[in-house]
Amino acid sequence: MKRVYVNEDRCLGCHLCEFYCSFANSGADDMAKAFKLNMAATPRIKVEEGGDINFAVSCRHCSDPSCVNNCITGALSVHDGVIEIDESRCVGCYTCVLSCPYGCIVIDKKNGGRTITKCELCTRNSQGEPACVKGCLNSAIVFEERGED
Repeated sequence: MKRVYVNEDRCLGCHLCEFYCSFANSGADDMAKAFKLNMAATPRIKVEEGGDINFAVSCRHCSDPSCVNNCITGALSVHDGVIEIDESRCVGCYTCVLSCPYGCIVIDKKNGGRTITKCELCTRNSQGEPACVKGCLNSAIVFEERGED
């Protein structure tokens, strides 16, 4: 299965991936208007900066996902290898946030923090590559198939 991978040696820490992710998930047609009106969604990818090394962190779509296994309402499930959220079932208990060993599940700002959000590989909002990959000018983020977990 294709996943998002980061080449740390190419990441400049510019945070463009976060902006493209937010815009892709905002539902807006124009990036400038989305951010000006504060309509952008919470980014589902986060750049971690550490001196000489920067890298983007997003859901790894684990083969045995602890977030799905620990979700008390069944709001998280796996479809074709992608861990997806059913927002209508999320009660905001944040058990999945605590369960994710990579810190890839975040509290969603767009609804006052009552639910969570995470990378779904842009399966709901685009075709082909995820928005973070398309927006990375330095090719630090790639969408490719590699060996199993």
